[in-house]
Amino acid sequence: MTEEMNVTKGIDDTTRRSAGDKYRRAFLLTLMALVLVIAVAGWMWWNSPFNQTRRAQEPAPITGTDLSQSPVQAAHSTTDSAVPSSDTPLAPVQMSPQRMQNIGVKIGKVESKVISDEIRSYGNVQPNERRFVYVQTRFAGWIRQVYADASGEFVRKGQPLFTIYSPDLVATEREYLLAKKNAIALQQSSVNGVADGATSLIAAAKARLQQFDIPDSEIAKLDETAEAITDLTFYSPASGHITEKNAVPNMYVQPDTKLYAIADLSDVWVLAQIFQNDAGKVKPGDPAEVSLDAYPGQVFKGKVDYVLPQLDMSTRTLPIRLVFSNAGLKLRPGMYVNVSIKLPLGQRTVVPDSAVFHSGVKNLVFTYAGDGNIEPREVVIGPHVGDQVVITKGMKAGEQIVTSANFLIDSEAQLQAAAGAFAPPPPGAGQAAAMNSPAQAQANIELATAPSPPQKGSNTVRVRLTDPAGKPVAGAQVTVTFFMAAMPAMGMAAMKTVVQTSDKGGGMYEGTGSLGSGGTWQITITATQNGLTIADRQFTVNATGGM
Repeated sequence: MTEEMNVTKGIDDTTRRSAGDKYRRAFLLTLMALVLVIAVAGWMWWNSPFNQTRRAQEPAPITGTDLSQSPVQAAHSTTDSAVPSSDTPLAPVQMSPQRMQNIGVKIGKVESKVISDEIRSYGNVQPNERRFVYVQTRFAGWIRQVYADASGEFVRKGQPLFTIYSPDLVATEREYLLAKKNAIALQQSSVNGVADGATSLIAAAKARLQQFDIPDSEIAKLDETAEAITDLTFYSPASGHITEKNAVPNMYVQPDTKLYAIADLSDVWVLAQIFQNDAGKVKPGDPAEVSLDAYPGQVFKGKVDYVLPQLDMSTRTLPIRLVFSNAGLKLRPGMYVNVSIKLPLGQRTVVPDSAVFHSGVKNLVFTYAGDGNIEPREVVIGPHVGDQVVITKGMKAGEQIVTSANFLIDSEAQLQAAAGAFAPPPPGAGQAAAMNSPAQAQANIELATAPSPPQKGSNTVRVRLTDPAGKPVAGAQVTVTFFMAAMPAMGMAAMKTVVQTSDKGGGMYEGTGSLGSGGTWQITITATQNGLTIADRQFTVNATGGM
């Protein structure tokens, strides 16, 4: 019996422990699920639009109140609470003469004139390779005497350079003389073909001398003296300076031995470098000038001879070749020179470089129509020429344009364009509003800020609502929206601050908001009551404190 009771008791304990484990697991799972639900709910609340708006509108401490300041009022207009994109279209600008003078506006004119561009670079003088002459022999031999014996020496065409003795040449000369002697003896031969054969031998021997590049004057000397020339004189084939000399007395030379290099420096090359973005501007025949420190104030005129096809990968420049006349031999090979390439562009429409305003992907010029009327116009620009820029599309000669303070005018144009984005209601909207709202419910709005004018940072906004009879309107919901258009040129996006006011009694509504920048803000005030709009007005105010 005792054993049975112990077994029964063990079973009960096991059952109780199993049930307890189940309860604990269920409790833990429930607790984890509850924590997860709370975390998700908290995350959704934190990221909800309502909470984001509340965080953005949370005011800073209010510093001072002054309702006695004059209210800022402007013409009534319909509102649109949507923030316009950064690509706000520009609008014409109206400025007073005093305002134009204060911001430094200057007026110029579009011109049409003949212009030329200029590319400045550097270069080095080199001999003209087309005027190089190399002196070599077509036979082997020994140099006997050297006349032109120094590099850099100037030689004229036909001037003797050296003499040479060649056994092969002497043997050929003797064959030629023997052929001539035999031809004279065989001229009277009665055998057919003998005289003709002797003549052909003379022609063959003479042709061999000519293949050795023996001048006709030396062959004539052979005919005259009937003796072989052992020391043959070589003459300069062109006038120029000796840039390379290898001929020395008693030197044995082969046909592949380069004895002299003679350069005609009456024309020289200048190898210059231009940047890759100028490669399409330069073409052969364009006028060019060079100057150098050796001759202050002197300019040498030439032209572009050739644009080389290969870009220098290390400097990202393109070599070009210029050719210059060098009659006075002032341009010497190896000299470093300053290069100027003239690029005539013809008759073009130009404006001062300061007149073009670069707004994102657009190029704008502000035209001036007089009486403070300024209008932005998109243009297509061409090359820059000095302090002017070519206008290829969008302008014509004689138009008046703004040449300074373009940035300030662009900001004003964007502001006025943003103001114009508040489109008027469609036809019939006024009647529908009149049917939904009693005419006597329309209220008047007065605005005051503390400080006045508002400043960058925290501000207190007060709105007074009165009906047409001048009595305070209570129980309304008044929203004040501050908006500043985007300024892409400064990298600033559009800014917007919404102030929800509270009813302070006596038709007075008050709220606080923080402005992110000084400058011109558009203020839109909307008052609703019982779900109907009773007042809707727009103001413009200049806030202090800088950008």
